[in-house]
Amino acid sequence: MKINIEHTLAAGVSRTEIVEAIWQMAVYGGLPAAINGLNAAMDVFAEEDRAAA
Repeated sequence: MKINIEHTLAAGVSRTEIVEAIWQMAVYGGLPAAINGLNAAMDVFAEEDRAAA
């Protein structure tokens, strides 16, 4: 999941759009899966912020 999020960011998609897509998929994959996806996204965002600092 993290590599997909990294590539999505590299393609120019915003963090907000990524989070919104994960929440939309919660209907199909369930809330636990959405939370796991959001945690993965937060990890990638934090890594990106550390690299930029």
